[in-house]
Amino acid sequence: ETEDVTEELLGQLVENANIERQLTLNTAARQQSEMKDYYAKWVHQIKTPIAGLQLLLQMERSELEEAESKDEITEELYVKQLQNLTDVEEELFRIEEYVGMALQYQRINSTANDYILKQISLDTVIREVIHKYAKIMIRRKIRMHYEKTEATVISDEKWLSFVLEQLLSNAVKYTPEGEISIEVQEEPQHIWLEIRDTGIGIAPEDLPRIFEKGFTGYNGRSDKKASGIGLYLCKRVCDRLGHGISITSAPGEGTTVFLKLG
Repeated sequence: ETEDVTEELLGQLVENANIERQLTLNTAARQQSEMKDYYAKWVHQIKTPIAGLQLLLQMERSELEEAESKDEITEELYVKQLQNLTDVEEELFRIEEYVGMALQYQRINSTANDYILKQISLDTVIREVIHKYAKIMIRRKIRMHYEKTEATVISDEKWLSFVLEQLLSNAVKYTPEGEISIEVQEEPQHIWLEIRDTGIGIAPEDLPRIFEKGFTGYNGRSDKKASGIGLYLCKRVCDRLGHGISITSAPGEGTTVFLKLG
């Protein structure tokens, strides 16, 4: 109870300030929720024109190959147009990658209930990820070395696939030529998955910060397409799944990523 008018006025001021603060917080929370809903809808909507462009490119490739088989086009023009189509397909693939990354970024920052842990076949996940990047590796003449494994792990299949896709995407992006290998080593308590490339590597001064949000480092700055989000998301996902992730690298010698799976 207040003892005088001054205390009563002060109490009313504090109460009004608390009410105003709560209204501000509610408004900010509602705006953030609306923004998340918008981005989620945008990501799903943008997939439609991407699929349409992919279909048009397939039709264009088929028509080009048919024209070449009927000698309706010179070999030189055929090779040039085929290369142009291949370049467009690869850029479209990158767009699809970034759209997927935007969706996963929104998901990982919105809820922790999106994880379904169960026993999964590591070989199945690895092969699906390799298949996704097979065309690009063939075009760039990057050799892939992987041997079948019978190992199973407790993880979320969708999120583990996302991590492997990001890691393989980086390996392909920063390996102009050479080899990428994926190895699985089983231990009594853990399973280690290694992704090794013979690419350009990472500068020693950049290694401590590679999992920071938005950090691109020297190689990232030379590659204008780098976002600095991929490895950050990988670390966030691994932390939530209880997996470990670490990277060793040397400029000009390549990079090795270690995943410690339970």
